[in-house]
Amino acid sequence: MSTEEDVRRLCLALPGVTERLSWQRPAWFAATLMARIWDDGVLTVKTGEREALAAMEPDTYFWTPHHERSPLLLLVRLERVNPAELEELLVESHRLSGGTR
Repeated sequence: MSTEEDVRRLCLALPGVTERLSWQRPAWFAATLMARIWDDGVLTVKTGEREALAAMEPDTYFWTPHHERSPLLLLVRLERVNPAELEELLVESHRLSGGTR
């Protein structure tokens, strides 16, 4: 299980990441948006593996019709993802958002 505080800690440990509100919710930015908390413990990240992750674990990974036009965006239920998986997702999202390591 992961929390919003885990997301914050992991995001801010990445180079060049800043935190600010987006849609009145906590969000983290590299060159562009890399992660945003939504209501009910759901996190938005960018990944090149959206289809595979959602197919393997649809109770954890999903997207809504709103996200159809953005094939990199994936929604993650934080209560269902462990901190190691969360870190992998955030590192990839950081890279896809223009961050550097």
